[in-house]
Amino acid sequence: MIGRVRNHLIRFSRNQVGTTSYLNLIQEAELGLNLEITHEKARLNEILTEISEQEFQAGRPILSCLVKVKGSKGQGDNFFKLCERLGLGEWRALKQHETFLKDLRQQCRDFWQDDTNFEKFAKPKS
Repeated sequence: MIGRVRNHLIRFSRNQVGTTSYLNLIQEAELGLNLEITHEKARLNEILTEISEQEFQAGRPILSCLVKVKGSKGQGDNFFKLCERLGLGEWRALKQHETFLKDLRQQCRDFWQDDTNFEKFAKPKS
């Protein structure tokens, strides 16, 4: 499931504009999760966190910045707290920073739209 989410977000960053929602991610990556079930929504959050941590540690952009949280300005507190754990700054300050999310999303698109990066990093090593 982690691989499907990661691959979907990489393709999304290459070929789509804007953001995707949790529901679209579940449907388009064929995850079979139900957001009405608390532990299934929590599982999706765990998957996005794990992907983000792995990508960041590998020196690549945080893919979960492309997933918009319903009813928020783009990301929930957990996303900003993740960014704080990754050393990007204090979460409340990041949340208030006008261009932080926009910059992350642009870095993600720039990185994955580069064919060399895509060829080198898109597929997990077997």
